[in-house]
Amino acid sequence: MISKEQGYIEVIGAREHNLKNISINIPRKNLVVFTGLSGSGKSSLAFDTIFAEGQRRYLESFSAYARQFIGDMKRPDVDKINGLSPVISIEQKTVSKNPRSTVGTITEIYDFLRLLFARVGRAYSYKTGELMKRFSEDQIINTLMDQYSLGKFSILAPLVKGRKGHYAELFQQMARKGYTKVRVDGEVMDITADLKLDRYKIHDVELVIDRLDAQSATKTRVRMAVQTALKMGKGTLLILQADSDKVAHFSTLLMDPKSGIAYDEPQPNTFSFNSPYGWCTSCKGMGKKSVIDLDTIIPDQSKSINKGGIIPVGELRDNWTFTQLRALAKEYGFSLANSISKLTAEQLQAVLYGSEKGLKVKPKGSNQTYTTTFKGIIPKIEEQYYNKEDEKLYRWAEEFMSLVDCEDCNSGRLNPIALSYKIGDKNIADVAKLSIDELSQWLSGIEDLFTDNEQIIAEEILKEVNTRVGFLKGIGLQYLSLNSPARTLSGGEAQRIRLATQIGSRLTNVLYILDEPSIGLHQRDNVRLINSLKELRDMGNSVIVVEHDKEMIEQADYVVDIGPGAGKKGGRISAEGEGSEFIHKKGITADYISGRKDIKLPKKRRKGSQKKLQIKGAAGNNLKKVDVAFPLGTLICVTGVSGSGKSTLVNETLFPILSHHVYGSHYKPLAYKQVKGLEHIDKVIRIDQSPIGRTPRSNPATYTGVFTDIRALFSELPEAKIRGYKPGRFSFNVKGGRCETCRGGGKRIIEMNFLPDVEVECDTCQGKRYNRETLEVRYRGKSINDVLNMSIDEALEFFDHMPKIRRKIETLQDVGLGYLTLGQSSTTISGGEAQRVKLASELSKKDTGNTFYLLDEPTTGLHFEDVNVLMQVLQNLVDKGNTVLIIEHNMDVIKLADYIIDLGPEGGSAGGSIVATGTPEQIAKDKSSVTGVFLKEEL
Repeated sequence: MISKEQGYIEVIGAREHNLKNISINIPRKNLVVFTGLSGSGKSSLAFDTIFAEGQRRYLESFSAYARQFIGDMKRPDVDKINGLSPVISIEQKTVSKNPRSTVGTITEIYDFLRLLFARVGRAYSYKTGELMKRFSEDQIINTLMDQYSLGKFSILAPLVKGRKGHYAELFQQMARKGYTKVRVDGEVMDITADLKLDRYKIHDVELVIDRLDAQSATKTRVRMAVQTALKMGKGTLLILQADSDKVAHFSTLLMDPKSGIAYDEPQPNTFSFNSPYGWCTSCKGMGKKSVIDLDTIIPDQSKSINKGGIIPVGELRDNWTFTQLRALAKEYGFSLANSISKLTAEQLQAVLYGSEKGLKVKPKGSNQTYTTTFKGIIPKIEEQYYNKEDEKLYRWAEEFMSLVDCEDCNSGRLNPIALSYKIGDKNIADVAKLSIDELSQWLSGIEDLFTDNEQIIAEEILKEVNTRVGFLKGIGLQYLSLNSPARTLSGGEAQRIRLATQIGSRLTNVLYILDEPSIGLHQRDNVRLINSLKELRDMGNSVIVVEHDKEMIEQADYVVDIGPGAGKKGGRISAEGEGSEFIHKKGITADYISGRKDIKLPKKRRKGSQKKLQIKGAAGNNLKKVDVAFPLGTLICVTGVSGSGKSTLVNETLFPILSHHVYGSHYKPLAYKQVKGLEHIDKVIRIDQSPIGRTPRSNPATYTGVFTDIRALFSELPEAKIRGYKPGRFSFNVKGGRCETCRGGGKRIIEMNFLPDVEVECDTCQGKRYNRETLEVRYRGKSINDVLNMSIDEALEFFDHMPKIRRKIETLQDVGLGYLTLGQSSTTISGGEAQRVKLASELSKKDTGNTFYLLDEPTTGLHFEDVNVLMQVLQNLVDKGNTVLIIEHNMDVIKLADYIIDLGPEGGSAGGSIVATGTPEQIAKDKSSVTGVFLKEEL
């Protein structure tokens, strides 16, 4: 039961976007779910009203000086919001694309591990593997007095270690201080006025501080020499025995007595791959390096150079490169018309890496002969790649580069010193490569490796690490590792990681707003996620979740159903109530939750065309050399728990193979042995959740191409012809018709030095993108801006008599996007919506009947009813003979499949195998399939 004592968040008169002046009391310190059809207004209420008001109030707390740079943040269109706590929004699109950002850095676990290794890690020599030792000043003196009591020895201070230079100034500086001898590269010599070394060679220079006879030297003299040597050698000194030239190393720092290597006192940034103090100097902390991929330069050695055998050069043409290549061929005695496989190693080396030999060339149109050298194909590619001066040339060069693991650090990202610190038998890079499950097991046993004092030091650090690791396991991300790059995470994974971070921060009395955190999560792990959200609530916070998941709705304390339709037909509170009571309410959501309405099973499963596409020995990432067959002409679902290898199999192995076969793409698939059945496919389309554009200028109208037709229509209007307006006049990306203040963006971006950039509506055009003259041209009373502001449903009715335009808009409505506006900015479109815009764009084109469609969780952001609409569209594609493959967790989709490929049994290293294949009915009967357990309930 919801307690009235906890109070409410009172929203009064919300009208943002399509909200119809709604008022609602949302119980505080409860788990509240906002649900409803896609586009009904859930996000408008949660993010654009409640979160926006919370953010505005936060910015108002800034000083007047700070606010003058920000400007006044626009108040959301709402009369009043009472009872609002500080708000934290956890959306799907907040994950960093920086390659340096990892799961470990986002969750701060890696930061705590850096501290742990800096305080209790044991240092080993990266040269000899010996445990590093540390001597006190007294220990050094006592050792000298004991071990060298019968002979003569010198105390030296290392000044230069493995560096080039002549060091004349250094020698003169030491001479002025009264020193007379130095040891250079193992040889003791006098410091003379003209002493100078070879500046191009690497040298070791040690200063002779004192030469002693142990039998006559007093302890005081030894102490003074040791103190001076340690000071000048920055904590390190050498002992040179006079009779044998043997050298011993001593240091107050960590030191290897055998090799003399000394480490500075470890600090947390010693283990940071984002800091020059810790990163591998070869890959700059990336763990990978870009290198030339010869297979992309010469994919087929049976071709000749003239016939395009060298891809960067292309086929024979009359240009400077081929002029040089002809001269090179003449010099080295080969023909450009022969296959590349017939070239000797020396000849191919000259073509790829260049030649210093003088080549006589006669440029076209010139009577003179010049002597030149050939730089080589590969140096030219590298030059364009590393200079990055011309974006187009950089992209061209990038096609011939591949990312490979850095050999120097073995993809550990850190320098040898950082990697030589260990706890037990693992360095910090080894720990970062463990899955969260493996990391949890490792952490449970490391306290036994510490001394009593180290246990005291490590206790609080381990407490923080264990807490965060426990959260990640609790939300179903146990298959990830700390070094998993943030950019490889799905929207749902990134959101759940941020959720774990927030739980770890232990904040109270905060309002959290989450956007579909169940995305990418297998039904089995849903319970863990719900428990994590309840834990956040039990800490004294309010949690609002925008969600469509059935189990999440059933477990919520309070449910708000917004609708009844989408777009202009939505924006009202259709039903609300406590979770247990909600199913008895009226409304489309309650109908699906209660079972009164359901997505119907097909009457029979398709057998397909009896043709198959087969991949054998797929071994990328965690795949265990699997053999898999995809029956063509069917609807295929690839299922399995999160991290089981679905994306590896489909997106990183199957798609690159198909893309190379159909389009000649250079995108490399992950490891596999053999593929059969490619001849049955003549077109491949992957529809993923990446944005339809990277800027606010991209929108559904521009992406689907319908805006080109609309602009052409406006340019044919009488008023446009009188004024001489062409289609370009109605583009907001071209000078002439657009507003030049905002350059057609409708908003101006104010760059902030200490905060994220702020967007404000353009004062000149009031967000209309165009200048006054362009907006004066109207079609059926509507300007070009009015058309962009139409919803898909409105536009379909408006252009009903224009078949070419109507057909493209109709496909957007068919995939359930009737509520979006034609000009809606791509930055405000969710991953699932972007995927459906792409699907609509492909549906407007002609299919071949042998097309292979690949979709990655297309139900993201979809209500049960929207899933029903989408699946009808996909079923129609299959009915035409095409193959549709879907990576999916949603049981409403999986139960409609003709064929299922279930991967697992677990995620990460425990996954990567084919658990079961067959129809949904066959999978449901398979006791080894986790997916089958939940599928059984749906059939």
